[in-house]
Amino acid sequence: MNSLDANVSRFEGIADLYDEHRPVPPAIVVDLLTQLAGVSRPGLVVDLGSGSGLSTRLWADRADQVIGIEPGEDMRRAAAGRTAAPNVRYLPGFGHATGLPDGGADIVTASQALHWMEPEPTFAEVARILRPGGVFAAIDCDWPPAMHWEAEVAFEACLERCDTIGRARGFTRDVSKWAKHEHLTRMRASGRFRYMRELTLHNVEAGHATRLVGLALSQGQVATVLKHGVSEAEAGIVHLRAVAARTLGDEPRPWYFSYRVRIGIV
Repeated sequence: MNSLDANVSRFEGIADLYDEHRPVPPAIVVDLLTQLAGVSRPGLVVDLGSGSGLSTRLWADRADQVIGIEPGEDMRRAAAGRTAAPNVRYLPGFGHATGLPDGGADIVTASQALHWMEPEPTFAEVARILRPGGVFAAIDCDWPPAMHWEAEVAFEACLERCDTIGRARGFTRDVSKWAKHEHLTRMRASGRFRYMRELTLHNVEAGHATRLVGLALSQGQVATVLKHGVSEAEAGIVHLRAVAARTLGDEPRPWYFSYRVRIGIV
């Protein structure tokens, strides 16, 4: 198994959890990238690592064609089942190997996904499929959203615990991951973009105790240790569930998401 296969398998079997509990990128992203691309309506938007389609469906009413590129079969199946728009489709592929023609895209995005892709081959592929002046955007939200300090601490502790277990027991030895805070530096070093910058955006969604636990279960490090037979108690899920129930309850309340958008223009 190569590193990218391990990255893909990390998310196998959690497409429904992912789609139900993960946030949708803020709609203002569409306005921003369309303006930067210099078009009123993109002819083609390509979403790399499209997962369950949350970030792909965002473009359904705003572009002529939208293609999600996703290596995971169960994620593609879930995305197709949740997408009714005839101008949106999902294809197998990787960030570095989309199979798409040269220069056909106005916009390429990677939402919550670039850190799982080999940087230089991916940037080369992005530059190949974008037309001159086209826009690439890596979109990542900060974990967790702001909602209640005790729930946030329990969420972070759960993810850290699962990371530690995964490393200690060799569950993640084949997994490759590139730090999100270095995205812009790697984009600059690639020489593929003539203009780059980072923007911060914000969005508000509603959440409760069940969603916070679901959000944790949709994280790769948590899913990985549970697949290897680690109990929810050892993984920290039982503790997170108790803290979330006490502090958040069943009534939805605002969750405040912060997004970091790294932009490159070819």
